Amino acid sequence: MFGLFKSSNVKRIGVNDMDDLIGKVDLIDIREPYEYKGGALKTAKNIPMMELMSGANRYLNKDRTYYIMCQSGNRSRQCCSILSKQGYDVVDVTGGYSSYAGSKRK
Repeated sequence: MFGLFKSSNVKRIGVNDMDDLIGKVDLIDIREPYEYKGGALKTAKNIPMMELMSGANRYLNKDRTYYIMCQSGNRSRQCCSILSKQGYDVVDVTGGYSSYAGSKRK
């Protein structure tokens, strides 16, 4: 479904497979605020990676699924690996904002 696959216990989806999901899922952009201000996907909530990692329980609920994205996919991969080990249901949005070719930008 939408290019979703599972590897290393972390679910993944390509950023260009997200258009039909935007507005229907909890999308978290973990880039720094200055990166986020330069452009983001519609409905993405900006929570910088270090802020999220230092207090995931303040932002996330273990009963929900969260789609995590960054600029290129590196930070989201790391973040999802850590969060999934902590019991959070996360999906790594691979490719990141820099690879997005769709029309759902803010």
